[in-house]
Amino acid sequence: MVQLLARELAGVAAPRLLDLGAGTGQVALSMLPALPPASHLDLVDQDEGMLRTALDELGPELGKRTATVHALPAEKFAPAQPRYQADLVTCCRAFHWMDRPAVLAMADRVAAPHAVVAIMGDGSLWTHQAEWTVALQGLIQSHLGTDRRAGTTGTYREPGRRYEDDLSESAFSDIAEHRIPFTRTWSPRSILGYLRSTSFARPDLFADHTAFEYHAQELLLQHAPDRVLHEDGVFTVLLARRPGAAR
Repeated sequence: MVQLLARELAGVAAPRLLDLGAGTGQVALSMLPALPPASHLDLVDQDEGMLRTALDELGPELGKRTATVHALPAEKFAPAQPRYQADLVTCCRAFHWMDRPAVLAMADRVAAPHAVVAIMGDGSLWTHQAEWTVALQGLIQSHLGTDRRAGTTGTYREPGRRYEDDLSESAFSDIAEHRIPFTRTWSPRSILGYLRSTSFARPDLFADHTAFEYHAQELLLQHAPDRVLHEDGVFTVLLARRPGAAR
């Protein structure tokens, strides 16, 4: 993914990366080794706590690069610099939560003529169909009910439209899809930490979160006697640009 995105910035001496739904800065951290020293990163997220974590993680790795965080909804991003232009706009595992047409309209206002919008994701352990993930989903449902929780109070609903449909009706209607297979390894402990960060199994949803984590660890150990679990998946990247923009 990093190599794919870095190719879109080839020849740009001082690129600006605009990361939407940035969370704790994982996209920015991954991209840093491929970015030249004069790069600037803008990280946008509604969660100030996650952005503070992002700055803590990025700080020691930035070198001469600079980074700014913006605690607001993605569609509300408005650069202070009058001639601001983003060379690459990224959104990883967050586009489904957003007002997608409004976000793409904002991107059209702030992106350089040659800029690419990259919408990326790989699902979650909730959607992954392995024996151990199906069993884990069943345990979560036994505590929280059959509907997948999402947001602060509601349940998850599949998007009524594909991301490609949103992009095709935006300024960025020239779309290329890239599918990158991967194998990810987990330990039971890392899965419990991951679940705490999700909208479908975060601690405050449970009447007794300690009991849930105890049973979850027991279940995971049954499926991983060597304490290693495998997730085989596909990371999908949609690269969208304005028609006629140089590739």
